[in-house]
Amino acid sequence: MSESTGKARAIIHVDMDAFYASVEVLDRPELAGKPVIVGGAAESRGVVAAASYEARVFGVRSAMSSARAHRLCPHGVFIEPRMSRYAEVSRDIRRILDAYTPLVEPISIDEAFLDVTASRALFGAGPEIGRAIKRRIREELGLVASVGVAPNKYLAKLASDLEKPDGFVVITQEEAQARLAPLPVWRLWGVGKKTEEAFAKAGLCTVADVVNAPDALLERLTGSYAPRLKLLARGIDDRPVVPDMEAKSIGAENTFARDIADADALRAELDLLSERVAQRARADGMAGCTVNLKARYADFTTVTRAKTLPDATSDSVVIRDAARELLEKRLGREGRALRLLGVSLSNLAHTGEISRDLFDSAARTRVSKNRTLDSVMDKLRERFGASAVRRGTKRGPR
Repeated sequence: MSESTGKARAIIHVDMDAFYASVEVLDRPELAGKPVIVGGAAESRGVVAAASYEARVFGVRSAMSSARAHRLCPHGVFIEPRMSRYAEVSRDIRRILDAYTPLVEPISIDEAFLDVTASRALFGAGPEIGRAIKRRIREELGLVASVGVAPNKYLAKLASDLEKPDGFVVITQEEAQARLAPLPVWRLWGVGKKTEEAFAKAGLCTVADVVNAPDALLERLTGSYAPRLKLLARGIDDRPVVPDMEAKSIGAENTFARDIADADALRAELDLLSERVAQRARADGMAGCTVNLKARYADFTTVTRAKTLPDATSDSVVIRDAARELLEKRLGREGRALRLLGVSLSNLAHTGEISRDLFDSAARTRVSKNRTLDSVMDKLRERFGASAVRRGTKRGPR
């Protein structure tokens, strides 16, 4: 029951368990039961994108450096991410969600909110719909989702997280405060590590402590967020489910095992990143107008550069050439070594929304050839792996 509207809602949060790692196990059943770690190679300075629950037993977590993950779990199976494959499975999941409501708000490639309030007349109560979605994901896709059902987004997200993996939790408005009261304060949205430490110093350790805290104390600790935080602590969240929130950018980056100063080596790394971004954009059915470069020097200074193109693209060659221009002509590296390079595509649009009438005949021919080659290479990578094929790299200016 929403306190401000007085109208009951049924909100579902679907969160795929260890998504990238689970897809890898799905495609390679021999990995079942093994500690699977998706991210950079074990000896690299990359980061972990996902870890199976078998790997998490050893302390491996996403966003951890691959080197640390290897120290914690030296027998882990390290796998390079296959973003186009994950995007493909994500679209299959989305088709299942869309079968129950048009009000689907994707939060990331592996989680989404659904407002099924109006769907109850067709499919039953919120918990029935949640169980149906969970069952279909398992039966049709061979994957496991944790599902939370509640009257608002905050409680639904909390519910899906309480009994992971393979969780299914329903929280009603009537029981919300009792369920919330004993939980640690970090369970509240907006309470990160620093805020949690400040709360602890003030004697606020549980959600119940926040509910009972004087408003003046909460304002001193969290500023203008205090009223919102107190509502959340009472299980109140009136934000709507907003369908089809699009990603703002598609990107890829690499932290090198050793700092790189050689221009040809940096160009080769940049070309690979550009290819990954273009491939993922095509897999997502997206194109972008702006190519962005991110470069980090040995002293951790980070610099970004951007180039806006005349037309939105997912063409590997166009993205690569723009990224090369940013690196070689606009970065101002002057021979200094880099420890990280990143490429991203922003100002995105669905490819079906982009007009092709603006191209002249020569441009159309060039784009058609590039698109054909991109399609062939995408299929080869899907079959034989991300590093199976790549475009040649010419030596460039230093």
